[in-house]
Amino acid sequence: MPELIPEPRYARFARDGGECVLDDPLLHVGPGAEGTARWLRRELAAATGWELPAPAPGEAYGGRAVIRLALRPELARTVGAESYELHVTQSGVLLEGADPAGLFYAAQTLRQLLGPEAYRRAPTAPDRAWRLPVGGIQDGPRFGWRGMMLDVARHFMPKDGVLRYVDLLAAHKLNVLHLHLTDDQGWRVEIKRHPRLTGVGAWRPRSRWGHRASPLWNETPHGGFYTQDDIREIVAYAAERHVRVVPEIDVPGHSQAAIAAYPELGNTDVVDTGALGVWDDWGINENVLAPTEAVLRFYEGVFEELLELFPAEVSPFVHVGGDECPKEQWRASALAQERIRELGVDGEDGLQSWFIRHFDGWLAERGRRLIGWDEILEGGLAPGAAVSSWRGYAGGIAAAEAGHDVVMCPEQQVYLDHRQAGGGDEPMPIGYVRSLEDVYRFEPVPPKLSPEAASRVLGAQANVWTEVMENQSRVDYQVFPRLAAFAEVVWSRLPEPAERDYAGFEARMGGHYLRLGVLGVDYRPPGGPLPWQRRPGVLGRPIEGEPPNV
Repeated sequence: MPELIPEPRYARFARDGGECVLDDPLLHVGPGAEGTARWLRRELAAATGWELPAPAPGEAYGGRAVIRLALRPELARTVGAESYELHVTQSGVLLEGADPAGLFYAAQTLRQLLGPEAYRRAPTAPDRAWRLPVGGIQDGPRFGWRGMMLDVARHFMPKDGVLRYVDLLAAHKLNVLHLHLTDDQGWRVEIKRHPRLTGVGAWRPRSRWGHRASPLWNETPHGGFYTQDDIREIVAYAAERHVRVVPEIDVPGHSQAAIAAYPELGNTDVVDTGALGVWDDWGINENVLAPTEAVLRFYEGVFEELLELFPAEVSPFVHVGGDECPKEQWRASALAQERIRELGVDGEDGLQSWFIRHFDGWLAERGRRLIGWDEILEGGLAPGAAVSSWRGYAGGIAAAEAGHDVVMCPEQQVYLDHRQAGGGDEPMPIGYVRSLEDVYRFEPVPPKLSPEAASRVLGAQANVWTEVMENQSRVDYQVFPRLAAFAEVVWSRLPEPAERDYAGFEARMGGHYLRLGVLGVDYRPPGGPLPWQRRPGVLGRPIEGEPPNV
């Protein structure tokens, strides 16, 4: 059986059923299959040297193998959205998708079947014969939201790195990239009407080296941002690969970079906000937005530009953060206290809910859906809002039972900044040990959910917070190979966690490590970190024991 990841729903390849030899095949493109054809001609042609010409009308194939691409909408009714079938005969390959996304995933599976060399950017053996076993696959995803959150605020990832991660997500049949664009440590998206957000807010003078308990500092200034054209490019590139991009602009907490750029956004009656810079440390910051109409208008302007960059058809959700908002400044602020009385809300917690509910309605009026971290449940939500459950399962359970859609991303299970093993070799170890097997046994739908509430679980995402990931290599190390296990969890219909065939998955990972190596992914090897992947002497924050199931 081919070493496919994620594991398909149904696959059958006869041991002695012959093979298909693809030697400069033709590419027959049916109506609606043009996007996948472009991708195949760009990616597979680079690795194989094939030209993949279309057969001329009425042309006899002359013994040449043919790759056929076709949409077959009835698959959506029998297998589901984003599903596909792949059929290999001795004369060629037929890829059929329930929709364009399903057809694209069929092409991703074809690439896996061709072997690791199919992931190269140029042929390494021009005369090589590419062979496929005769057989077939029927496949489709368990969840519609299969995502990864990438924090580009704490450590900036240049545009090319983001595009690379879009390709890596697509290769694993993941379809959501949640971009954490703003935080205390940096503002990463150009807003033309507020140029200081990037002119000032995108740069910090230095960075803590390791966890916030570490006495070490990287004294090199750090920063960067995406221009609006960069964002348009990322969104279009992702859409071509059937990846939705969810932008996150954090309110009302995690906002010191914005306040450093525009001090009037902060609580000026209790803090000298003009003296604040972009934060150079990690943790929860007490400098939060002031609860004023002027601040609302400012952020409405931010979101107006953001919605133009992330069209509704590819980015229906907008993330507003809403987590970890300390209330000390609001308690000390006469202006905030007067605001509480004017609004008639329940104290400082009511102010936070007021912020979220305002943008919930504002986005809904513009045809978008608000999503935020599970703290946004406090104070109540409008019916269309969705919740990212990060503090455990509890927030997601409460949201789903209350009729809200949920994305499960519990810290204790799928935060990929958490360390992958015990011992002293893991670089800057954070949190609980979350091994490859632990992630493989993650279950997005808690058994205590009622059937109706379980239907509210849109899916899950793995979150990648980058406080201690200073560059692409470190991100790769933390993300892979665990993202491959996560991809199988959200795509494949696996047994209950304890009954999953981890040994079989681990065996299939043997071929997948070769693919990751060809793609240049600096993954954590099964035997532990290589010497250059370690960070000896740099403090992390390891937590011992099993993570709580909360």
